[in-house]
Order: sequence, then structure tokens, then C-alpha cells
Amino acid sequence: MDRKYNVAVIVGSLRKGSYSRMMAHAASRLAPQSLGLNIVEIADLPLYNEDLDGANPPPAWVAFRQAVRKSDALLFVTPEYNRSVPAPLKNAIDVGSRPYGQSVFGGKPGAIISLSPGAIGAFGANHHLRQSLVFLDVPMLQQPEAYIGNAAGLFDEAGNLKNDGTKDFLQKYLQAFSVWIGKHAPA
Repeated sequence: MDRKYNVAVIVGSLRKGSYSRMMAHAASRLAPQSLGLNIVEIADLPLYNEDLDGANPPPAWVAFRQAVRKSDALLFVTPEYNRSVPAPLKNAIDVGSRPYGQSVFGGKPGAIISLSPGAIGAFGANHHLRQSLVFLDVPMLQQPEAYIGNAAGLFDEAGNLKNDGTKDFLQKYLQAFSVWIGKHAPA
């Protein structure tokens, strides 16, 4: 390992006990030493309004932008709402991509873990999010993909992953992401 990458983890669900948040914590515990995963909170971000984005933008926007800007890479962990991403996650993308020409996302390697209690693992949210991120010049990990279904049965009462197959997959996914970052991280 030549370098430890600072990865901004953006969780699409605001609920404290969400499967997405549990998965983000599990990923942090299972990540290779080359990755330092840090959740960047989005719950306090006011809705994006260009009128507020002048000389004194909301402090929550400033803090979010600074946290993402200092990261080497981006990991999004999201549920699916109505075949798309949750509104707070879309808002975070809008806040981070503005003002025009000053996106904090551009050039940072990215990956998505989507999960749901259903069988298709939030496939729609994953692809909607991927579409926005590609537009924002985020080189996205192509393979492996992470659509994790049946999330309700993956965690114990304390929020820890109890499924060995999912643990193994997550470790392999994060190792592939580490390699991806090494190839695509800005110098």
C-alpha cells in the first residue's frame, strides 16, 4: 500500500437506523487499509437555491463542500425511493455541484452501493445516481456493481453484517474500488 485514500461516504438515507447507514458502517469496518471511509452528513443541508449561493452561502453547504473537496474519492450508499434516489441525496449532489464551474465532485473516482429490502437491490436508484455522477465528471467504478437486495435480513440487532456472503462481496468490492481510485484519483 503506497497511499491511504480519504473516501467521502455519502449516505442517501437520513434515518439513523437505515440499512444504507448500516452498510456504510459495515463498509468502513471491512475496507482495506488503503481506504479511509468517512461519512459526510447531508441531513442539515438546506435545499439548494441559487439565490443563497452568493458571498455567504449556508454554513452547512460550506462544510459539506469542504469535506468532499478534501476527499480523494466518493462512495455513495443509497436506498431507492420511487425507482430513484432519495431527495436529500439529490440535494447533496446539487449543493456539491454548484456554483456552476465549481463542483467539488469533478475528477474524483466514485462508486455506488445501493440496497433495499426488496430483491432488486435499488437498481433504479443506482442507475439514476450514476447518470448524474457521470455528468459531473466522476469516473465511476464499472465492475463489480453493488446492488444488494433483501437488506432486512443482512444485519443483526446491533447493525452489524451477519451474512458471510455479503461480507465477502463487500470486501472484494472495496478492494476493486481501491484499485479504481489508484488508477483515477487526481494527483
